[in-house]
Amino acid sequence: MKHPIVKNKKSNNGKKAVLLVNTGTPENPSVFAVGRFLSEFLNDPMVITMPWFLRKILVNCFIIPLRSFKSSERYKKLWNNKDFPLRIHGNKVRNLLQEKLKGNEKVFVAMRYGKPSLSSVLKEIKSGRFDNLVVLPMFPQYASSTTGSIDKFVRKDVKKWKIQPKLKVIRQFYDNLLFIQTVGQRIKEYQPEKYDIILFSYHGLPVKYIEKIHPDVSVSECTCEKSMPPYGSHCYRATCFDSARKIMKYLGDKTLKYKVTFQSHMSKNWLQPYTDKTLINLAEQGVKKVLIVSPSFVADCLETEVEIAMEYSSLFKQHGGEKLQLVESLNEHPLWIETLCKIVR
Repeated sequence: MKHPIVKNKKSNNGKKAVLLVNTGTPENPSVFAVGRFLSEFLNDPMVITMPWFLRKILVNCFIIPLRSFKSSERYKKLWNNKDFPLRIHGNKVRNLLQEKLKGNEKVFVAMRYGKPSLSSVLKEIKSGRFDNLVVLPMFPQYASSTTGSIDKFVRKDVKKWKIQPKLKVIRQFYDNLLFIQTVGQRIKEYQPEKYDIILFSYHGLPVKYIEKIHPDVSVSECTCEKSMPPYGSHCYRATCFDSARKIMKYLGDKTLKYKVTFQSHMSKNWLQPYTDKTLINLAEQGVKKVLIVSPSFVADCLETEVEIAMEYSSLFKQHGGEKLQLVESLNEHPLWIETLCKIVR
């Protein structure tokens, strides 16, 4: 006999679970651990959208054997002999947010790939019999390969529970005023007026992912670089440009120059302009000092501390630049904890 599904109606005053979810990180920088992490990550059909059989061949026969060793060397630069920054920041944020909420809420943190796994943390939440579950993917701008994947996983899991909490998945928060202020405060800490330009570097995505959002308007024809189009509220590219505009407006200094770019590209068919090529062009044009910020990351990780602060900084100097200064991610900034408190409530 099947048990009936019970949807808990105590949504206003009952116990609430708050689940913060980030992409994930390997257990350690060994080639084996990195390969296992990449396998879980890249075999997600929402990350690489192609038929199952072709994805398995591409990921397991080509990408992982070729990338595991190189990625392992990069992760070694992040390793502090105990853990990686993404997990360290995640645990600290969980504890600080728990102190800030001070109510019936209990805060959990999980990784979509790696540990603590999303499935294991959902199992813990299930056993706690919470009335409400608020899931916050830690990505300011929505993308199907990040927030979309988490949303799908959580809903599929919770649907199987005998007693289901009232579920809310927060899809994005790039336009949240407190988020904009927090990023702006981080930038102000580095005295942006002393730099030639501010570079907003967002994680890249394949162009085809973007054009699925608005199939009638190609990326090359879209005007989101100048203003938010009617169809752009859940388009990753449009929200990236809009994030930068909102942050610059908050800074309030119209003399500051800025540019939006995309990093971590895997092919020529990813979102442009590319951060690395832009830095080369700026250096060759005589630009000496660049302040770079990554509003698609709320915690420092491989893409900020290694790709930008090490690799891109070296590239910029090789071509004549003098200083590439990375703006620290939100990490445990007090205003960021306040922002999270407002968002989940």
